[in-house]
Amino acid sequence: MVDLGSGDGRIVLAAHQCGLRPAMGYELNPWLVGLARLHAWRAGCSASVCYHRKDLWKVSLRDCHNVSVFLAPSVLQLLEDKLQAELPVGARVVSGRFPLPTWQPVAVVGEGTDRVWAYDVHGSGPTVSSCGVPIKAIPESSSTLVPRAPV
Repeated sequence: MVDLGSGDGRIVLAAHQCGLRPAMGYELNPWLVGLARLHAWRAGCSASVCYHRKDLWKVSLRDCHNVSVFLAPSVLQLLEDKLQAELPVGARVVSGRFPLPTWQPVAVVGEGTDRVWAYDVHGSGPTVSSCGVPIKAIPESSSTLVPRAPV
């Protein structure tokens, strides 16, 4: 699992705690990378998760199957191109707060600032499980949002 623009590392830690391996984050801000590493150490996961200070545009995604992003809308169009070019068939992309501008989600969960969009690269299956909580696909003929998953 790779988190592009991983910030303080909370998504990487949550993914690791859900069993996604390896779990790594890429972040340019050195202070946030340090904070993420501190959070991993406090959680007892510092040997199991990785945070890299690296430009997401220079990261190869060729071997990634689960990618999360929480980025400004201004870069999402360019990111779509990178994801489409580099991710393998069947990869899953989850975008928080802002949807990818031209991709069609297979699932939308949450409301307002807690909304996330799930996308399958090259059209893999419509249903995924996240920490044991199934995320249902949006029917192609419907724009209805998927109800919030139980916590």
